[in-house]
Amino acid sequence: MDIPPLAGKIAVLSLGALPLSFALNYVSVLSYPLGVVLMSTLILGLLSLAIYSLSRSDIYYDPLYAVFAVFAFTSVVDLLIALQEDGYMAGFMAFYTKEGEPYLRTAHGIFICYWDGIVHYLLYLAMTGAIRKRKSYRNLGLYWLGSFIMTILVFLPGNILGKYSSEIRPTFFLTVPFVLVPCWAGLRVFSQTHVPTCCTPNMVEEAQRKGLLRRPVDLALIIYLIFAAFFTLFRGLMLVNMFYVLPFYGLAIYALIFPGCSWLPDWALVFAGAIGQAQFSHMGASMHLRTPFTYRVPEDAWTSFFVCNLLYALGPHLLAFRCLWRPAFFLHPPPGPPANHEKQH
Repeated sequence: MDIPPLAGKIAVLSLGALPLSFALNYVSVLSYPLGVVLMSTLILGLLSLAIYSLSRSDIYYDPLYAVFAVFAFTSVVDLLIALQEDGYMAGFMAFYTKEGEPYLRTAHGIFICYWDGIVHYLLYLAMTGAIRKRKSYRNLGLYWLGSFIMTILVFLPGNILGKYSSEIRPTFFLTVPFVLVPCWAGLRVFSQTHVPTCCTPNMVEEAQRKGLLRRPVDLALIIYLIFAAFFTLFRGLMLVNMFYVLPFYGLAIYALIFPGCSWLPDWALVFAGAIGQAQFSHMGASMHLRTPFTYRVPEDAWTSFFVCNLLYALGPHLLAFRCLWRPAFFLHPPPGPPANHEKQH
């Protein structure tokens, strides 16, 4: 696959996290929480300066380039944390998980790091590559936004109210910009105009005349969403799903029945990202050895657990794909020449 020039540049810059984290692991000052904070702030500051000096024109074109470039670096750091905590490497990020964010040593924290270090990292490279080529990355940005928000919704309460609430380090306050910046980034992504050019007025009118029985894909999605809603109720102790995902499923069923709900394609992407991240972390942590035995899924139930949760994760992605594949049903009729039968009157 042809990697855009900017994506390659960001990949090289982000991989600098490997030698840097290895060297910092042996700096004695990082055995103290305050040292971790000061060093992390200094590194992020120098990284931002390097990004600005290397690609000033791209930042002026779209400031989110700088955001995605910095986050690509932190994604590599998160991947190193996950690999170290699972014993695949040593001598890299032990100082940070000990004196920085001990929550990341839990099973759920490890899989948050895996998702950020793999999925988010690839998204950052793709989005920076799109910015470099002056192409739209709106769909990728919406998926990333949902995934990132879901990470924060679980990560912050886990730190404040969970097992490690008494061990909050000063580095916790570094998460403040990592919460505020994505909010600003999300507003910029949503503000990017996107009108499907493949849909003519006649196509929109024809798609919206079809009843539900003539749209078997939408009917199958509605049936899936109903089952997924019951599954969400069954797993009601996961309050994020109860308060956010369950209402969305109800609204999505409405939008698949009644035409013209133009908000569904965007929000389907956001929720696909959110559910993807949540299910990946939930499934991985539920079978990880660091999860207490009483909360771990028994080995003889792994197959049914994996299949049910994989289907739960797959459905929102199919919904998002359907919305992007044939969006005419969800559009307001665009301005254009009247249909043939209107001309006759």
